[in-house]
Amino acid sequence: MAFWSKNFADKPLLNDPKRKFRFKVTFNGIKSDGGVLWYAKTATKPSFQIASTEHKYLNHTFYYPGAVTWQDVTITLVDPTNPDMAASLAGIIEAGGYRPPAKPDDYTTMTKASAVSSLGTVTVTQIDHEGKELETWTLWNAFITELKFGDLEYGADDLTELSVTMKYDWAQLETPNTNGADLVDGNSAS
Repeated sequence: MAFWSKNFADKPLLNDPKRKFRFKVTFNGIKSDGGVLWYAKTATKPSFQIASTEHKYLNHTFYYPGAVTWQDVTITLVDPTNPDMAASLAGIIEAGGYRPPAKPDDYTTMTKASAVSSLGTVTVTQIDHEGKELETWTLWNAFITELKFGDLEYGADDLTELSVTMKYDWAQLETPNTNGADLVDGNSAS
């Protein structure tokens, strides 16, 4: 019997599906609130694309998997005044090595190590109704590639939003409640 056809008063549903609005984001480079961004509004979960190579033989075409490329993650944040996220994110970019040119002999540039360490470890965690972690995505070697400070408009009373786009080398998924064995056969082909 499907979960939506049950009368929950008779037998409670123990495994509620994952919900889009139950998540938290952390940047270890943000010192306030333990790095948890309570003002995160949206977050894309990591995704990847697998390249393929085509091989033609006689009248047939065969495909082989190639390199894995992880896609950018974008997080939209509301800009609170305390902590001031616009200033915090600008500080992360500056700590990563970017400095506006102040004098002709200023040759400071960003490095991957400084860009990654200034942001810190980035995680996107989906939680259940009790706040328990269902899945945690850790972005390895993440750094900011695009930062939008939002728009202003006299005719709107919306909250100001920031948009942060990050690249990373790979993402790791951890699911504390299951090992995924019910979905994936762990045997490898020989």
